[in-house]
Amino acid sequence: MSQTAAYPVDPRIHVDADHLLKLGPKSRAISLLPRQPARSILNGRHASRLRGRGLNFEELRNYLPGDDIRTIDWKVTARTGEPHVRVYTEERDRPALLLVDQRVSMFFGTQVYMKSVIAAEAAAIAAHRVLGQGDRVGGIVFGDSDVAEHRPQRRPAALTRFLSSVGALNSNLRATLRDEPTVALNDVLKQAARIAHTNTLVCVFSDFNGLNEVSEKLLSRLSALNDLILFNISDPSSRELAPNLRLTVSDGDRQIELDSSDPDLSHRIRTALEDRLVQLQSWSRRYGFPVVPLTTAEPTLDQLLKLFGHPGGPR
Repeated sequence: MSQTAAYPVDPRIHVDADHLLKLGPKSRAISLLPRQPARSILNGRHASRLRGRGLNFEELRNYLPGDDIRTIDWKVTARTGEPHVRVYTEERDRPALLLVDQRVSMFFGTQVYMKSVIAAEAAAIAAHRVLGQGDRVGGIVFGDSDVAEHRPQRRPAALTRFLSSVGALNSNLRATLRDEPTVALNDVLKQAARIAHTNTLVCVFSDFNGLNEVSEKLLSRLSALNDLILFNISDPSSRELAPNLRLTVSDGDRQIELDSSDPDLSHRIRTALEDRLVQLQSWSRRYGFPVVPLTTAEPTLDQLLKLFGHPGGPR
């Protein structure tokens, strides 16, 4: 009997490509578009900052009754003596780039799920939704020593390859330290900027371990040219650490395992996690991109439905 058959995979701890592919039908109730349901987290102050599809100039023609006067080209009208309007069509292509953190710091959870599982499932649901609405989807999946880049494509086979990368890195996660240097979050953000030139939906699924002042510059640059959404994945223990927990933390270059049974160390860990959230929220207000909270205490789909779902959508 194979090891897999003897010990079935617990989807709260690890997920594979097959599991992620089966999330497709559930994605139809989710919307990541700028025009959001009234109860969506993106409805409100962030809505105007999400561009959605752009407009391409199509033609210049004579004004017709019913045309929006805001489309009148006054220079051409003055030159010809007849009112002319500029006609635009909506861009058909709006690619999405999904950054999925599968580093060892994500292999943690004190409630129901690992942070790495929440990130993998949320990214998979988003990927299915983007492809389902006819747009290109790709991503960057990164672990402690591996980075898999998938350029946005509009093909189911490309989606399968992307989700296979997510599943592979997720399945390899173990609660052990790595000898190799950890992949820095900032390096992945730089890589994303080289792919997402303009008008791309960029979603980052991470606990943002290793966030620093360089991250602010990279995130502001991404949000200036694209639609940026940060999915901040946390565990309830960040508010009150349970005793005898072992946490892996990183400063972006080095990582170390810490024991929360030390009261002073526990306080410093909790403060550092709180400071990270405050920093993200500050940048969110400054640059206008949303920070979406996801927790290990609830199923991924249930959380996304609360945040982005359409009433009565399929579950």
